[in-house]
Amino acid sequence: MDSRTDAQLAHDLAAGAGEVLLRIRADFPADGDAKALKSAGDLGAHDYLMTALAQARPDDAVLSEEGRDNLLRLDSDRVWIVDPLDGTREFSERPRDDWAVHVALWERGDLVAGAVALPARGLVYASD
Repeated sequence: MDSRTDAQLAHDLAAGAGEVLLRIRADFPADGDAKALKSAGDLGAHDYLMTALAQARPDDAVLSEEGRDNLLRLDSDRVWIVDPLDGTREFSERPRDDWAVHVALWERGDLVAGAVALPARGLVYASD
């Protein structure tokens, strides 16, 4: 487990997934298939968040809108709740910038940390 607070980690995760999404969007052909761009964004941000959380908080459960539901989360004291790409359609409609990354931590009945990144606007709103 790394030394960042949960709030700092939520901020960093949202920002990092946003950077992944910006790279995917920039590298995708301008005349590429919108459905393929949506899929690449969803998968890229999801994979980034799952890998980063496994490294930073290996004992925590994760519920991701883009992932398979792991029912172990029901018995976990700590569950990260993520939406790797909120606004998938908007993400695929360049130059729209109204799409986001959501990261939150639920712990023993309360939401204790969270962040929302608006990567195309260069913004992260977080509980830290």
